[in-house]
Amino acid sequence: MIIRIVRMHFTEAGVEEFLQVFNQHKTQIRNFPGCTHLQLLKDVNDPTVYTTLSHWNSEEDLEHYRQSALFGKVWGQVKTLFSERSQAFSLERFIDL
Repeated sequence: MIIRIVRMHFTEAGVEEFLQVFNQHKTQIRNFPGCTHLQLLKDVNDPTVYTTLSHWNSEEDLEHYRQSALFGKVWGQVKTLFSERSQAFSLERFIDL
């Protein structure tokens, strides 16, 4: 399983539009083949910072999503709203307690 974390910094004006885009597409993203979990997290101290946390069955599933028309549409809208470059990480579980 792959855990994908994407931390995004938005302009103040961009937050509301991002939330609209996310809410419009969240079910499609969550139901994309290979996606088993999707969360949107909000920074405790900065109301313009959001993070998506998603679980994927494999790197291939994540890459298939990243090459899809759905990703192209969503990311194309979202990236114009950033105040700084996003940070993305792909991780594997290492130790579970």
